[in-house]
Amino acid sequence: MIGAIEVGLLYGIFALGVYLTFRVLNFPDLTVDGSLTTGAATAAALIHAGQSPLLATLAGGVTGMIAGAITGILHTKGKIDGLLAGILTMIALWSINLRIMGKSNLPFLREETLISPLREAGWMGKTWYVVLIFLVVVFAIKLLVDWFLSTDLGLAIQATGNNEQMIRSFGVNTDGMKILTLSLSNGLVGLAGALIAQYNGVADISMGIGVILVGLASVILGQALLGQRWIWLATLAVVVGAVLYRIIIFGALRIGFNQDDMKLMTALLVIAALLLPRWGFLKRIPSFKNRGNKRSDTLTQPAPAATTGA
Repeated sequence: MIGAIEVGLLYGIFALGVYLTFRVLNFPDLTVDGSLTTGAATAAALIHAGQSPLLATLAGGVTGMIAGAITGILHTKGKIDGLLAGILTMIALWSINLRIMGKSNLPFLREETLISPLREAGWMGKTWYVVLIFLVVVFAIKLLVDWFLSTDLGLAIQATGNNEQMIRSFGVNTDGMKILTLSLSNGLVGLAGALIAQYNGVADISMGIGVILVGLASVILGQALLGQRWIWLATLAVVVGAVLYRIIIFGALRIGFNQDDMKLMTALLVIAALLLPRWGFLKRIPSFKNRGNKRSDTLTQPAPAATTGA
């Protein structure tokens, strides 16, 4: 159970990245399936080369930012459909990630990582110390996201996601907003990938396959429970959703489900989070109230901007 919460908090960073594109920018970005592994591969390669684990982890975030920027440029400058641009970048990253690692997986055997002190202390999955440490890190990143989205630049990004034509009429460079948001989003994803690889003890080429569904499950599940009226609440809901998702998966495995069934369970969770608010008896719950008539597909319709009020 403690281990599930630890992993959920790390995936909370990933889910914050997904939130920026799917909820704030209203952009269907599939780059994350590749950029998560890119962050992990970069960190693993640098740590194996003797570099500082902290610098290696930050470098994983930087390579994720580059991947996101490429998707943004393909979409805005190349006039390629956003969904297709993400798919093209994701496919290209498969080969790039193999080049970075030199093979399909790169384990951390005797290498020192950011997680090594916690593992050597015997805290991993056994005490709440690691949960508290991860909680501090994740909430620091969450607060940075909250702050950024409350700035003029962040508000311009929100407006771009809500009504691109209107905000462009005010002289805002919407292409620049898209590239920046995609870059920041995948930067968080790459950072999460670097941390998750160190937590698992290996960077694997397949670790990002289908991970977008995990991000969507975290965002949709969390915001279905807590809502997204304010920025701070929306980002909190994303982190809570990531942890809750991991707890649900942990519980499913404990009661006898097979590991091979987890992708199916993730899909069912997303479907349930989208459809249950439409059912009358759930509308009595405040966070579900008046959600029944709202759109369930975040890929086709703009989401209302969160406000910064308390």
